[in-house]
Amino acid sequence: MISQTDATTPTISGNFRWIQLVMGIVCMAMIANLQYGWTLFVDPIDAKYHWGRAAIQLAFTLFVVVETWLVPVEAWFVDKYGPRAVIMFGGVMITLAWILNSYADSLAMLYAGAIIGGIGAGSVYGTCDGNALKWFPDRRGLAAGATAAGFGAGAAITVVPIANMIAASGYQHAFFTFGIGQGVIVFILAFFMRKPLHAMPAKKKQLHLPQTRIDFTPPQVLRTPIFWVMYLVFVMVAAGGLMTAAQIAPIAKDFKIDNVPVSLLGFQMAALTFAISLDRIFDGFGRPIFGWVSDTIGREYTMFIAFGTAAVMLLILSAYGNNPVVFVLATAVYFGVFGEIYSLFPATSGDTFGAKYAATNNGMLYTAKGTAALLVPVASLIAAHYGWQAVFVIAVVLNATAALLALFVIKPMRRSFIFGNEAQSADTAAASAKTA
Repeated sequence: MISQTDATTPTISGNFRWIQLVMGIVCMAMIANLQYGWTLFVDPIDAKYHWGRAAIQLAFTLFVVVETWLVPVEAWFVDKYGPRAVIMFGGVMITLAWILNSYADSLAMLYAGAIIGGIGAGSVYGTCDGNALKWFPDRRGLAAGATAAGFGAGAAITVVPIANMIAASGYQHAFFTFGIGQGVIVFILAFFMRKPLHAMPAKKKQLHLPQTRIDFTPPQVLRTPIFWVMYLVFVMVAAGGLMTAAQIAPIAKDFKIDNVPVSLLGFQMAALTFAISLDRIFDGFGRPIFGWVSDTIGREYTMFIAFGTAAVMLLILSAYGNNPVVFVLATAVYFGVFGEIYSLFPATSGDTFGAKYAATNNGMLYTAKGTAALLVPVASLIAAHYGWQAVFVIAVVLNATAALLALFVIKPMRRSFIFGNEAQSADTAAASAKTA
């Protein structure tokens, strides 16, 4: 059933929704290391058990696939019952995951930890992202970007402590300590998370930011071509980012620059540590900035700029990535424009399909990240045979193609979908009024 948003519906306004946004950002920061801190553990695990990078990275793929593909189910619970219970559940699961990782002495245990962690991270991610879309229909890009920034930048402040703890007391201790700390914070914040008492009406601020006044149910969304085009573009862009995030430590090691000191802006660190720290910062700031830009100039124009810039940075890495300074700067800029997919696609989904089922509809689109994660082990195989340059070139082609699709396919399709359905709804209402 398609429902029409009532513009007179009372809502909670003021500072309360900003408090909800901030708590969502903190929760996202607490699950960030499950994805972005993983690369620090790959080689230490391999050094202890000699399972091989490809086998260890399968755990990363399992984590991302479970994290994303179960989000629609978790989001359904959020749409129906609210965010509190789902986030609490997520806090428990991410704690169990890293505790299990700390004791894992077999690949089976490591994979089990990845699956449990994926369930927990997906519960938190899908809930916080969907909740932000509901509280901020008038600033969807900014709200989704700020929420996603917690996930993108959350690892920035803990990369160095985790790396130091791994070096000083082993990766198992790091898993155990940070697992408990992150989970407890998420569990406590869950008590204070709320959803709007009523669907908040979308506000059309600019003609180039079309927002539907119709709330489409998840089954209806799955039957629309525009959803699947957006899904394809999401996969194309996410593949390169997930590969780089998961493999950045092995890439730096293979380029023989991981421990080369790099001095920039008065700071000096090993190239790998510097790159990961700067990547998280740029990723974190990029998400709300690009979200805000998309609120101003439109979603598709912003996608074109971001995807095109990502293609250029990946091309630079393929040619000059063995230079430690270039490696640090190019990966930082790349992640600064890559992370925006986690603000632009949720905002675009909310604009296109409505606010009432925003958590579930965005969760379905978010599964594209899991689909893209299946390509991470493939990247390792390609790199083993042809080198990392070949992997980067493939990612360049995917990003460049995605940029063109955003501007020349998604933009006209989305406008046709929104305005066409609104016209049809108006005609149906007029016909009903005449026969009444």
